[in-house]
Amino acid sequence: MNAPQLSALTHSAPPKGMSDAEWRARCDLAALYRIAAMQGWGDLLATHISARVPDQRDHFLINPYGLLFEEITASNLVKVDEHGNIRSETEHIINPAGFVIHSCIHVARQDVDCVMHLHTRDGNAVATQKCGLLPATQHALIIYSQIAYHDFEGPALDPDEQQRLVADLGDRNIMILRNHGTLTAGRTVGEAFVLMYRIERACRMQIAAQSGGEELNPLSQDVIDKSIACGREIFSRAGFGGEGQREWAAMLRKLARDGSDHAQ
Repeated sequence: MNAPQLSALTHSAPPKGMSDAEWRARCDLAALYRIAAMQGWGDLLATHISARVPDQRDHFLINPYGLLFEEITASNLVKVDEHGNIRSETEHIINPAGFVIHSCIHVARQDVDCVMHLHTRDGNAVATQKCGLLPATQHALIIYSQIAYHDFEGPALDPDEQQRLVADLGDRNIMILRNHGTLTAGRTVGEAFVLMYRIERACRMQIAAQSGGEELNPLSQDVIDKSIACGREIFSRAGFGGEGQREWAAMLRKLARDGSDHAQ
């Protein structure tokens, strides 16, 4: 399937009075919510994914509180500004924790256009382990240099935590929120998804390996260092892994084949 056909399947015409840039961002973000639901990454009404509005860079889109990931569409996403004011017509509110976590990253990291935060079983399991993500699998090692950690301070409702969250993330794009979950920050919606897929997959493999009851096979420091360096190169802008564009296009094709109604 070529690019024009894919675009036609995943983006409808914008509503009257809305820019094409905002509508495309809404369609992409709604697609990511549906893909997250497909992966089993939902947590009832908790957790959130946000995307910057391209032509209003101090505004971002986030899920309305009260809807499951599988119910999100382009039109029911809520637009908010960096102060938490709702800037779109909606009957919904947003989750305050979603604003606290996501807004500070969008403000501090102008290179980031999408922030994804989950509470999955395996992600939380690794986040609760003192060791964090172990350098024990290829999946872990190739993203190892991108991972930051943030200590749990209780439910994320205190704006005072924002400065520490941003400081801990630094210039990295994957964060393990200790005793809480996982977070990714992408230059695109697709990159945020692919980074989340990789960290979640690495966590799942770690928990599976540990639950087998056998001693894990140790890797030499030379192999660990080589694998981390390879991952850094593969997923750089010049690397063949790029920004997740190929994986994202593949997932959009899957949504189209499944007849998703997210672009409404």
